[in-house]
Amino acid sequence: MKLSDIKNILPGLENVEFQLEDGRFVPEHFHVTEIGMVTKNFIDCGGTIRKEERVNFQLWNAEDYEHRLKPGKLLHIINLSEERLGIGDFEIEVEYQDQTIGKYDLEFTGKNFVLRNKLTACLAADACGIPLEKQKISLSGLKATQDSGCTPGSGCC
Repeated sequence: MKLSDIKNILPGLENVEFQLEDGRFVPEHFHVTEIGMVTKNFIDCGGTIRKEERVNFQLWNAEDYEHRLKPGKLLHIINLSEERLGIGDFEIEVEYQDQTIGKYDLEFTGKNFVLRNKLTACLAADACGIPLEKQKISLSGLKATQDSGCTPGSGCC
């Protein structure tokens, strides 16, 4: 989800609710403690230089149980970050501490924002020699060897 997407969604909501993929909700008293622009310059294992830019939201649970972040307030924080930091319309990455600090992609279900687990991946699979798909072999094409002791009628199967 891009920053423009959340800005379009927020005015139509009564509450801002974040949910983890496993169905648990981020407690209602969460705070958005940071909105920022994160730029990652790196080189992949194939030698290609890459650059990723993301808008980062950090969610935090406080002992402030009476706090509820309303859509208008979050929209105000977003607008302020765009104005003062020059944040562009990039994909949103959410930081949230569950067991440890996790980074999540963001989706919207029509009611809730869902924190989608991010996964690592090799960006240069072709340069690393990693097969794109597991090689498929036909079992009927395999021949039993004398040493294996497993031949038709031997009772091993």
